[in-house]
Amino acid sequence: MKILILGAGQVGGTLAENLANEANDITIIDSNGTRLRELQDRLDIRTVQGHGSYPTVLRQAGAEDADMLIAVTSSDEVNMVACQIANVMFKTPTKISRVRANAYLARKELFGENGFPVDVLISPEHLVTKHITRLIEYPGALQVLEFSKGLVRLVAIRATKGGPLVGHELSYLRSHMPRIDTRVAAIFRKDRPIMPQGDTVIEDGDEVFFIAGTDHIRSVMSELQPLEKPYKRIFICGGGNIGQRLASTLESRYQVKLLERDHDRCVMLSENLRKTVVLEGDAANKDILLEENIENTDVFCAVTNDDEANIMASLLAKRLGARKVLTLINNPDYVDLIQGGDIDVAISPQQTTIGSLLTHVRRGDVVNVHSLRRGAAEAIEAIAHGDHRSSKVVGKRLDEINLPEGTTIGAIVRHNEVLIAHDHLRIQPDDHVVLFLVDKTRIRDVEKLFQVGLTFF
Repeated sequence: MKILILGAGQVGGTLAENLANEANDITIIDSNGTRLRELQDRLDIRTVQGHGSYPTVLRQAGAEDADMLIAVTSSDEVNMVACQIANVMFKTPTKISRVRANAYLARKELFGENGFPVDVLISPEHLVTKHITRLIEYPGALQVLEFSKGLVRLVAIRATKGGPLVGHELSYLRSHMPRIDTRVAAIFRKDRPIMPQGDTVIEDGDEVFFIAGTDHIRSVMSELQPLEKPYKRIFICGGGNIGQRLASTLESRYQVKLLERDHDRCVMLSENLRKTVVLEGDAANKDILLEENIENTDVFCAVTNDDEANIMASLLAKRLGARKVLTLINNPDYVDLIQGGDIDVAISPQQTTIGSLLTHVRRGDVVNVHSLRRGAAEAIEAIAHGDHRSSKVVGKRLDEINLPEGTTIGAIVRHNEVLIAHDHLRIQPDDHVVLFLVDKTRIRDVEKLFQVGLTFF
């Protein structure tokens, strides 16, 4: 595909890296020449320096024959106008825009036939909020991903001593939980992937990815680590877009406190949030945290737009007794450094957003993509089409499908029924198939499996 990316920031750069590795023709537009040179030195892409929404700049970048425009600059207005110009002047088939301001997102009539011609709206704040909310719903999880409108979930969890399955072979799980069907899709041990077999022994410290129906997630988690008590008290540091959205989402089910340093923003938050206790102050202030009983807090979420402030506030909260710490980190180089120590989960907005963008770039009928382990692995949901003559998967038993190395099928959703993958299952037309790839470079081979070929009679 020929793809134009507007914006060479963290999201645009990460997206270019993902797509360039998959043999797409990528051109990235940004007004920052230094940033463009950095990307061009690392990646096989074209770059154009200029203002992303100017018609002349878009034409110079090759908009006339582009298949897709992805506008992810830091300005909502530039992104929306670029989609308008790409539609009117260049008839670009697919236009994706990042829009952050709730003032726009709340007005659905602004987009579509009679508004800005944006085919797909991406809101990083919305995606990050959903991601954090799921982590709070499942205490102890490192990542919780949804497929088929929430019928199936893929959960990453750290195996710890005290979990009944730790120290045992995977086959023990079925005899121990005969009424619950689940599939371990992958295991990462000391950052190296292991393809799970029945005789694979789960070790303390393994990062285990398993797939199960939503109703069974907690039961499977209890096999891998002692089940944590549900969370009740949530402390949010930062009252920006993410902090406000998170408090609004959580306040009906949890006791929520939100700390924000800007006075005017505090006034606005207290007027717009119904049950959240809004506090004015700095999270790096130890006295404020102690005054607010941080030692009784179940989850401390640091979601300001300053990585260093988030890290320092999180370390302080953990030291003062917060049970679990979730920290928003924009700089991808920091994520690996800090996760797993005092900071329990580092959340990368880029990785959360990238999956949503990749969903619309994948070939074949791919309806869900989640980027995992900082982009090294991927989980996708693909729909099987065709029949046994035109498709490489329809009509075949799972053990007959020639899957690329490092790929596992975790589950099939058929007419809203969840079928956990077992060798004897046959794929039928319109099945939603959930796959896990430990090696993302094999994505093209997976896409080819789900592309329908021509049938000659």
